Amino acid sequence: MVNIKQKQEMIKKGELKAEDNISQFLATIKKKDKSIKAFLYVNKNAISDAKAIDKKIKQEKKVGKLAGLAIAVKANISVKGMPSNCASKTLEKYKSAFDADVIEKIKAEDGIIIGITNCDEFGCGASGENSAFGATGNPAAPGKIPGGSSSGSAAAVAGDMCDIALGSDTGGSVRNPASHCGIVGLKPSYGRVSRYGLIDLAMSLDQIGPLCKDVYGTALMIEVISGKSEYDPITFDRPILKYTKFKTPKDIKIGISKVFKELCKDKRIAELIDKTIKKIADNLNVKPKQIRLKYIDLAIQTYYPLVYVEFFSATRKFDGRRYGKKIEDSCGEEVLRRILGGETIGAAEYEGRYYRKSLEVRELIKNDFREAFESVDIILCPTVPSLPHSLGTKLKDPKVMYAYDAFTVPANLAGICAGVIKAGEIEGIPVGLQVMADVFREDLVLSIMKLWEDMGG
Repeated sequence: MVNIKQKQEMIKKGELKAEDNISQFLATIKKKDKSIKAFLYVNKNAISDAKAIDKKIKQEKKVGKLAGLAIAVKANISVKGMPSNCASKTLEKYKSAFDADVIEKIKAEDGIIIGITNCDEFGCGASGENSAFGATGNPAAPGKIPGGSSSGSAAAVAGDMCDIALGSDTGGSVRNPASHCGIVGLKPSYGRVSRYGLIDLAMSLDQIGPLCKDVYGTALMIEVISGKSEYDPITFDRPILKYTKFKTPKDIKIGISKVFKELCKDKRIAELIDKTIKKIADNLNVKPKQIRLKYIDLAIQTYYPLVYVEFFSATRKFDGRRYGKKIEDSCGEEVLRRILGGETIGAAEYEGRYYRKSLEVRELIKNDFREAFESVDIILCPTVPSLPHSLGTKLKDPKVMYAYDAFTVPANLAGICAGVIKAGEIEGIPVGLQVMADVFREDLVLSIMKLWEDMGG
């Protein structure tokens, strides 16, 4: 199969028409997506958009880095004229009146928005089953959940229905489905990518990130969407990644922690990740260093009070007067659980007990990583502690679902960057290796993932 770099060059040289690229994806969507349900909306202007790119190329005009590539976008990211319904009945008829910052940048580089992808409603979930419009399937492991909440974006990539997709990651919502679907996913450092135009789940944790079948495409998209924004005050003017430049330093220091193995419910996953880490370390001729992460086991307990309170605050605008329907009257069970939980935790008599305590522990987790990155450059670990369950399985306790994010949540709490690439399979189900690095060191994450990809991983 043609990779992103090859396709990019072929389109720019006129060897592959953008129209043909888009037409092929549209045909695949028509053929596959009734059963997978990766898309909630397909862009009816995608072919005409592609023809406009072909015309520019024929006229020998300069085209952008994403010229003719098909980009799928999660349903909580605003694309002008397309649904931004967050896979919820609350916003079922809402269409965005503007482009998110990331979409403006994609369009400026001649990327073609092929459609809007399914997700867990308002980003609430880790399975892809909480959409108001039906659960998403997993093309890489039929019958299993694809992971969430960026389920449709991951499934669209894994199912060959787009070149690159955008998801959002609050506590693992890009990396979790990347692992389950056997593709590459990246959560940027907090502040690397503008959130303007993203309908947040938790504003202090969320970042928009790419999913792709290869590392090059992932790096290319991060280069395009990164940068400071006048509309998002937490963005930083830091050097933009150069997707052609990432190479693994020969003296790189790899960190590992026993705590991940101890918390891994499926020991087969821990064993597979250990073998992967050994192969990478042997290739680099380095010895992994044990690091101490004292508070990782508190990540889930720290994360959810913050998410509940921030999500409750964010949903007050969905009151039935300004945007769609009143959320409490139209949302699903998991969304309502988080709204009611956030209202309770944020109440005066509970705020100090739960929310403020979570903020304190969050600082301890941040310090954990600050100290770790003084002695190592990257940390390698599993992405999820257990294999995905079968679609439609009734989980009696929501904490079982929350546990899928046990290894991904720490990166969001610390604000660092983290990526996922397929390490191998167990019972035919993909399992992802997670690569974490310090703030704004996405180059290290990408370089290690590229090294593993080149090793045939």
